[in-house]
Amino acid sequence: MVAVLCAAGVTTAVHAGERATPREARAMFEQAVGYMEQNGAEAAFAAFNDRTGKFVRKDLYVFVIDDKGVYHASGAAPEALVGLTVLNTTDAAGNPLFREMIDTTRVNQEGTVRYMWLNRVTNKVEPKVSYVRKVGNYVVGVGYSAPRAGADDARAMLERAAKLAKEQGHARAAAVFNDRRGEFVKNDLYVFMINMDSGRFEAMGMNPALSDTDALGLHDAAGNALVAEMISKLKDADEATVDYVWRNPVTNAVENKRSYVRREGRSLIGVGHYIE
Repeated sequence: MVAVLCAAGVTTAVHAGERATPREARAMFEQAVGYMEQNGAEAAFAAFNDRTGKFVRKDLYVFVIDDKGVYHASGAAPEALVGLTVLNTTDAAGNPLFREMIDTTRVNQEGTVRYMWLNRVTNKVEPKVSYVRKVGNYVVGVGYSAPRAGADDARAMLERAAKLAKEQGHARAAAVFNDRRGEFVKNDLYVFMINMDSGRFEAMGMNPALSDTDALGLHDAAGNALVAEMISKLKDADEATVDYVWRNPVTNAVENKRSYVRREGRSLIGVGHYIE
């Protein structure tokens, strides 16, 4: 089963050769849902399975399964996947991704599922994010590869974030950092900002609801007081690096993380990346 699914990934990726962005994936997803709602299931399956059609672009394609985990459409390789039952198939981390897609859409009709999958462009197992929605008796989805960010990516985002806070003020910067569809939230990278006097979040890009809540008392999965350590290091320096253990929002796994933090006025601004 896994071999078939991986082989299906080859066809799309090799011909596409270019990564799509989350926004492009979201746009195709909304287009696919609208098409199926307007034209019905059978017409939609034909359109989604057309590998030369508008629903296969770059490394993006539409897939459809039913509530028993049977494929009805996949722009990746319809000849290999349509009719295949994948309900019990797991991803590279052992997560039952198709069961999760079905369960997610039963509860909320639409959701986001994160899993680990082989990207044949890079020939590496990478995090993948799929938007899924229940349409009639089917689950429609479009996913994009979300490669891990590295140290250079994190530092570059921190530079941009610190510059924004300095030039436009912390209140404006906090609003921008908290925009989950903005430039400061990208796959597993996001900005956090903490008031060093109060120890409270001013912004938290991955979970804006944490704004104005206590950050100083946070401990990581290993019991380390990570924010207290960050603030302590910035008392005698303008920048610092802190290592800790934190949940990766893309893989949904607890992983080692390294954050680069900078003092800007009385605020701590930070961006971190996950370490394999």
